[in-house]
Amino acid sequence: MSVLTVRSLSKSYGGVRALDDVSFSVAAGELLALIGPNGAGKSTCFNIVNGQIRPDAGHVWIGGREVTGLAPRRIARLGVGRTFQIAAVFGSMTAVENVQMAMIAARGQSFGLWRPAAAHHRQAALELLGRVGMAELAERPAATLAYGDVKRLELAVALAGEPVLLLMDEPTAGMGAGERGALIALVRELVTERRLAALFTEHSMDVVFAHADRVIVLARGKLIADGSADAVRADPQVRAVYLGSGAAMAEEDGHP
Repeated sequence: MSVLTVRSLSKSYGGVRALDDVSFSVAAGELLALIGPNGAGKSTCFNIVNGQIRPDAGHVWIGGREVTGLAPRRIARLGVGRTFQIAAVFGSMTAVENVQMAMIAARGQSFGLWRPAAAHHRQAALELLGRVGMAELAERPAATLAYGDVKRLELAVALAGEPVLLLMDEPTAGMGAGERGALIALVRELVTERRLAALFTEHSMDVVFAHADRVIVLARGKLIADGSADAVRADPQVRAVYLGSGAAMAEEDGHP
């Protein structure tokens, strides 16, 4: 069953066609990579799904409910978690407090002086931090964490509302090769374990081809490929697009 369904999305900016009749779906338990050269339309597509941009045409459904044009907050309440290219956490709060606040927000709860926020969901937050490898850093202020740990914390925050769909915008941006692989391997485990549908944009082809269940490719606003990592890597049109934007595909095959 598809958790996310995108049909015939189109978006133009002046005379530029950022998206042109794009359709795809993501099933529960599936990790789908959205790739393409700069200017391909990835960010536009991603932000339409998230509700930050309204399409000129087309539709988005999450769990069978149409969400086209809804505000990001309303979409999040339907069971959507998101991480950002630049990690977004509260630096002055500890790691566990960040996750607790996300759990409070996801449940629409409030609290008063007689029961401060620190009393809410602490054990659940600690367990979630443990699942992403952050148990020993739970009481550290987020501002003091290493960048890779901030990315893991952001993932825990995104999972705090128990989403059915996880959206990740360049989740490994700024990370070293070892950290990139470890983070996406963890995401892969969580997608399978929790039966999440996950869509991520990514420039690192080693991450995409090692971990994605399926890959879709945009070029000049059009969807030019949709298939397994091996099939997409071998696709002549995809190789031509990437050879024209830095030879990423050639490098993946060991031919710089």
